[in-house]
Formats: sequence, C-alpha cells, structure tokens
Amino acid sequence: MAFDGITVAAIRKELDESLTGGKIAKIIQPESDELLLTIKSRGETRRLLMSANASLPLIYSTDENRQAPDTAPNFCMLLRKHAGGGTIRSITQPGLERIIRIGILHRDELGDLVTRTLLIELMGKYSNIILLDQNETVIDSIKRVPSYVSSVREVLPGRHYFIPETQHKLDPLTVSRESFNKTVLAKNDSIGRAIYTSLTGISPVMADEICARASIPPADPADGLSDAAAFHLFHTFESLMEDVKSGSFSPVIYYKGKIPCEFSAVRLCSFEGMHFTPFETASAMLRTYYAQKERQTRIHQRSTDLRKIVSILTERESKKLSIQEKQLRDTEGREKYRIRGELINTFGYGLPEGAKVLEAVNYYTDEPVRIPLDPTKTTSENAQYYFAKYTKMKRTAEDLSKRIVKTRSDAAHLESIQTSLDLAESEEDLLQIREELEAAGYVKAKRAGNRKKHSVSAPPLHFLSSDGHDMYVGKNNIQNEQVTFSIGSANDWWFHAKKMPGSHVIVKCGNDELPDAVFEEAGRLAAYYSKGRLAPKVEIDYTRRRNLKKPAGANPGFVIYHTNYSLIAEPDITGIREVNPD
Repeated sequence: MAFDGITVAAIRKELDESLTGGKIAKIIQPESDELLLTIKSRGETRRLLMSANASLPLIYSTDENRQAPDTAPNFCMLLRKHAGGGTIRSITQPGLERIIRIGILHRDELGDLVTRTLLIELMGKYSNIILLDQNETVIDSIKRVPSYVSSVREVLPGRHYFIPETQHKLDPLTVSRESFNKTVLAKNDSIGRAIYTSLTGISPVMADEICARASIPPADPADGLSDAAAFHLFHTFESLMEDVKSGSFSPVIYYKGKIPCEFSAVRLCSFEGMHFTPFETASAMLRTYYAQKERQTRIHQRSTDLRKIVSILTERESKKLSIQEKQLRDTEGREKYRIRGELINTFGYGLPEGAKVLEAVNYYTDEPVRIPLDPTKTTSENAQYYFAKYTKMKRTAEDLSKRIVKTRSDAAHLESIQTSLDLAESEEDLLQIREELEAAGYVKAKRAGNRKKHSVSAPPLHFLSSDGHDMYVGKNNIQNEQVTFSIGSANDWWFHAKKMPGSHVIVKCGNDELPDAVFEEAGRLAAYYSKGRLAPKVEIDYTRRRNLKKPAGANPGFVIYHTNYSLIAEPDITGIREVNPD
C-alpha cells in the first residue's frame, strides 16, 4: 500500500508525540530527494527520515544514521540556515491529505524569532519537500517545479504555497452524510471506486475495507444501494474516521507466507485469515515493511543475470527438444523400408532387367504394394538400398530417443533452477544456484585457474511442527540433496509437490507415528516452496525416505520413487514456526 491519508495520520500522531518541543540538531541530505533530521527531544536523540522519491515517498522515525555527502546540496544548506537549531513547535496534517507540516521556531541572522514550515507531500511522482516562511511563501524545495512542468502549481522560491484541488475531493474528516450521499453514492461506478475517487486520502485498499466492514461488496454499484445499506455504509465510514480523529491506530503488516503484501495503520477485516504482525508505532511498521521489501528487491535484482542465463538456456532446450521430436517423428515410417527390402528379396527373382517397379503382396498385411526400383541397379542392390535406409533411420531413432531423454532431463533441471531462483531468500542461496549452474557446465566458473572450488554453505530452512517435530526444507537442488540424503534418515517422511519443481521437505520422526496435523503442515510447506505456490491447491506426494533412490549420474536433487501417498495442500505456511539459524 502506498502512503494513504490514514497512514499519514498515524505517522503524524506518533511524530507529534515524540518530536514536538525537540531541537533540530543536525540536517543532512543523503540523496537528492531525501532528508535526515537529527532531533534532541526529551533527553533522547531521534532521527526523522523523509523522502520525496517518486516511486517510494515516505516519512518515519528511525535509529539508522546515514552518511552525509562530502559537499552538502544547496537545499540542505538552505535548510540548515532556516531551520538548523530550531525548535519543533507543531506537527500537523491538513485534513486527511498526504501532507505533513512541521512548524519550526528559529532565530534569523538578526537573532529574531521567526517561524518556518518544513512540509512533505507524499504524492507519488508529485512528492516534494518544501520550506515555507511565515507567510506561506516558498523559500525553496527539494524539487523545483516550474510552469512548464506543471501548469497547476509552480513550486519555486517566492511563489505562494497552496494545495492544488485538481480532483475536487471531499475531506473525509468533515464530510456530512448528505454530502457523502450526493457525492459518493450518486456516482455511476462501483462503491469501492466511488469512495476512493471522492474522498481525500482514502486508498483503494481502505475503500474496500470500509465496504467489508459494512458487509457490502465493493464491486456493487454505488448508485444502486438501498437506503438502509447507504445508512449503514456511512456510519461504518464515520466510525473509522472517528478512530482516525482520536488517534486510535493499530499498525500492522499482512503477509502471504513470508512475503509482506500489505501494511496498514488500522486492522483490516478484509484481510481476515491472513498472517499479520502488529507494531507499536507506525514508524516501526514502515521500517520493517520497507526493509523486507528492499531485501526481496535486492535478491531479485542480484538474480537478474542468473535468471537471464536460465531463461536463454531453457528456450534453447525447448527449441532443441522440438527439433529432436520432429526428427524422431520422421523416422516412424522406417519399417516400410525393411519390408520393401524383404519383398524385393522374396519376389524380385523374376524381374526383367531395368524394371522400375515391383508389384507384390505384402505378406504381413496381405495387401498389394508397388515398390519403386532403381533401373540402373540389380535386384539385390535395390533390396540393399532399402535395408540400408531402414538401418540408418533405426540408428537415428535410437540415438534421438536417448538425446530426447537427455534434453528433457536438462529442461526439467533448468525449470527446477528457475524455481530455485524464485525461492531464493539470501545471496548465499544465489551463490549456491550459480555453483550448480557451473557444475552442470551451463556457465563458466568465475574462479581463476584450477583452484579447488569451495562449496557455498547456505543452510536449508528449518521449521517446527505444531507438536515439535523438526521439518527441513531445501530452497534449491543442492539443499534438496542435503535435506533428503544428509538430514533425512530412512524412517523419516519426505514430501514434494507432484510433477512440478519444488523443495524437498523432510520431517524427522525417528520411530514416532506422526499425527495428521504434521502431514498437513509438511504438505503446506512443500506446496508453498514449489512452482505451484501461487495456485489455490497443490497435490503433494509423500513417502518414507527409504523409498527414494537417486539414479547414477542424475542431476542434484533428482530422485525416483514408486511407493508413495498423496494429499492436497494449500500453499500457505501461516502459523508454521520457523527456527532461525544461530
């Protein structure tokens, strides 16, 4: 979720309680669109990070310090002049706008007290950080916006500051029921869209949440609600706004598996059933959310080269397989050449010299056949021609059959590596995948000379079942090999998604009988850590570890088994406790 007005309200409340009355001790500008303020407040040192990045605008308190550039940018120098050493007098939010205003009391060059306003607009590509004087005149901004960039509002020194009303939305904190009905419920649109397009600071997710709390499908037409439903919807909306006004926030991050998918300043009943983590402050929520998202993004970026290599190799194997299968189909008619050779040897003794056709009866089918002959060759030479053609096609078919098995195996191996890249959670995982690609000869080793390779040690995942049994999950083929054949013992249970690449899951059980709940949890792990993790259900094979065999020369993580059971599992690991490595 991008910063909506309710999240901004939660941040404003937190900052107001912790920073108002504090003194701005230090100002740095680590990036061209980012500021970090160090503030002495109530005997503590606090830091406030604000960013006007077009793709990720944000503001929250943090303990992390940033490295200041060797030469401070002009806006940073100006801000130090007009706000450095100043006292924060207020932190406010106009309505439910995605704007935070920090009022600062500061002494100018003559020693007189003056007021300044440091303002951040959290509006996507229009985000900005602006410094105003006591008359709401722009002193400067971190992004200058001339008229040729925006015809709605210039943001330049000397211009009067105002909030552009380009969408003519209502203030959710003050809207009356009559205005709500006339503006929101009169739209020829879905009720969810009507809410967020009519009210300032309400995101699509929050609009759906209002509908969910009112038990109204957000896709229903706004102008088709009954009077009773409209009454209930407004009072549900009003109740949420009362929580915002009173500062009743419950910051939370919602997860799908281990992936953070949404954050919110209030609990979302529309996300009921999803795993979530509550936080004491909105800043803690945002720090965690963006750190986890950044980690995911970093791993994905680091894997770009490997993904490209695997994609090219997969496409190459697919084309190779297509050609080989076509060539094999071309050899399917080889038997007719052997039969022609036999028929020529059987019935060709009476042919005249220079004959071009042999007419005979195929004694395999009792059907008449016409066999073309080369008039320049003898009967025996014509027969040998057909036998040679048959033998060549037979050898070709045998060779192609072996090559197709190898090509399919390589394609399946590459598909499993692609899934491993999707499951990678650390740079060590990526290094392990690269090591596998090097061992298979898909990429050249980066190590110089003939020095011995040192295997990357990236451990498999470790979970505990609800009754305390250890469950191990491989995130790639090398880890799968380790989980199955090093960690797993003969009597342990092994789980894997059926007919698709994915993780090997081992449940350590010794001689214990596992309860049904453990089979269900292990199945969910195997489903989540597989290619089918986005599917609603995944079929899982499971068997005793002793039933697995690894064929000689097989790729890492490849096993065969003939005795197994099956279950259907949801790819959801909510509630399954992971054991973090020491």
